[in-house]
Amino acid sequence: MSPAPSLTHTVTDAVATVVIDHPARRNAMTDTMWAALPPLLDALAADPAVRVLVLTGAGDTFCAGADISTLGGDAGAAQELAVAAEEALAAFPKPTLAAVRGFCVGGGCQLAAACDLRFSTESALFGVTPAKLGIVYPASSTRRLTSLVGPAAAKYLLFSGELIGTERALRTGLVDEVLPEAELDKRVAEFTRVLVGRSQLTQAAAKEFAAGRTDRDSHWAEQARGSGDTAEGVAAFLERRAPRFTWNVPTT
Repeated sequence: MSPAPSLTHTVTDAVATVVIDHPARRNAMTDTMWAALPPLLDALAADPAVRVLVLTGAGDTFCAGADISTLGGDAGAAQELAVAAEEALAAFPKPTLAAVRGFCVGGGCQLAAACDLRFSTESALFGVTPAKLGIVYPASSTRRLTSLVGPAAAKYLLFSGELIGTERALRTGLVDEVLPEAELDKRVAEFTRVLVGRSQLTQAAAKEFAAGRTDRDSHWAEQARGSGDTAEGVAAFLERRAPRFTWNVPTT
């Protein structure tokens, strides 16, 4: 008997890894899994031991979308759960990275697009498939996809529901790096170590600015003045040592 679908997570060396674990359905997200993601992200965001988050799938698939068998005929309610999970992931205050193998389709692509960065294997396939089901893709998800890949590529994905390979995904900006299968985990570990060693202050401010927020300039200027990160970064550079940044994302 297959284990129950779930989201599992570990925290190692300041990197939280959240795993979509439903291999019997190519890691399709059930309604319970959608609902479980926001509180899990809230807990990880509040953990000062977590500086970076990686989202991935169990086995050889990232996520094949929503598990339609659990929708109970209420597509609207199911979409609300998916959007809430996507928005919680997009709002996570620390860097997020999707590590993609295999299918990254429908709701899976929705989650990957909500991450800051996406690294994939060469054989991964991406698709946004609501047109195959007669579903109106959420406005917020459409805007996020369009911001990521541009209007033409977003229309191609949404109008057709066709799957694309990593060459096209990389060209449109849907993917940031493409690796051989055997090298994905190594590269993700290497890059997250880089992120862990950088200033959380810089990362948090940049994440808000890049998302288009325009009402927090003075907040981040004040944070920078009181953080000590700039003085530490300059001192470390002059002393030719690794910086020891101390600013953390507030836990409330």
